Amino acid sequence: MAQIQGLAAHAAGAELLPFHYDPGPLGAQDVEIEISHCGVCHSDLHLIANDWGVSQYPFIPGHEVIGKIAALGNAVKGLEKGQRVGVGWQSNSCGVCEWCTRGLENLCPAAEATCVRRHGGYADRVRGNARFAIPIPEALESENAAPLLCGGITVYNPLRTHDVNPASRVGIVGIGGLGHMAIQFARAFGAEVTAFSTSASKEKEARDLGAHRFVNSRETKAMKEVAGTMDFILNTANADQDWNTYVQALRPTGTLCFVGVPPSPVSLAAFPLISGMRSVCGSPIGSPHMLREMMDVAARHGVKATTESFPMAKANEAIEKVKKNKVRYRAVLAN
Repeated sequence: MAQIQGLAAHAAGAELLPFHYDPGPLGAQDVEIEISHCGVCHSDLHLIANDWGVSQYPFIPGHEVIGKIAALGNAVKGLEKGQRVGVGWQSNSCGVCEWCTRGLENLCPAAEATCVRRHGGYADRVRGNARFAIPIPEALESENAAPLLCGGITVYNPLRTHDVNPASRVGIVGIGGLGHMAIQFARAFGAEVTAFSTSASKEKEARDLGAHRFVNSRETKAMKEVAGTMDFILNTANADQDWNTYVQALRPTGTLCFVGVPPSPVSLAAFPLISGMRSVCGSPIGSPHMLREMMDVAARHGVKATTESFPMAKANEAIEKVKKNKVRYRAVLAN
């Protein structure tokens, strides 16, 4: 096999430089994907900086990968050479634990990430277990579909797991890289969607994406008016907020779910949880089954990430723009 060419960080926080590596023989269950597009996710920035203490250098980031299958391991079934597929945050699991056998591979204790302790998608090719190579429906453009593989599934999974449906009243907190996709999916499920944002300027965009209502979360009066009206609130923002006001916005048996990570610990009064049987939870990515389902729903309902494209060679420029929150809403690298 030829060497794989990519862009790697050689130390924590360093800019990416050209780098190549020998991937070795292709595993029996693996696929090699010739990459056309790779999303730039906030997780990549954390990994480049080694914020989570798991990065090993040199390191090629990238885990929102779309491309065509260039090679298949000899035990791979159901996929073919030349087929367009995507790989997200996860690229393998043990396949035999309780969670894998329940179809919840995303909760496998031995899960392997596409770009942790291995090289990811800011490259010409990448490898992963074939079970995690998700066919991309023809109706989806690769550039708009790439961010669905991590950002999209991060919001789709909790909406599905918590049975959001046409009777649901759903709040989406934060209209950014995750939130703009969450609004579209909640609307596709037929829910009544309320967008919460600290930026009043985002109201038109939120409504264009499918929100029925917009609440400026800086306005105390507006927050009081929505008390007791939501069945499910999904927080996609990575900022501290008054979480008690969101719990108060829930109807009895409602849930506040975190996919965005606020910098400070979440502090909540217990009584509103007890009195209304309300709950607070978190949610990670989804299983391969959920990824396939999400792609099908996106194709049928026209859900797509709003993207800004950069040539792969300008990955450092894309990273800087993402760091400064200057991309609306997802940066995507194109080979």
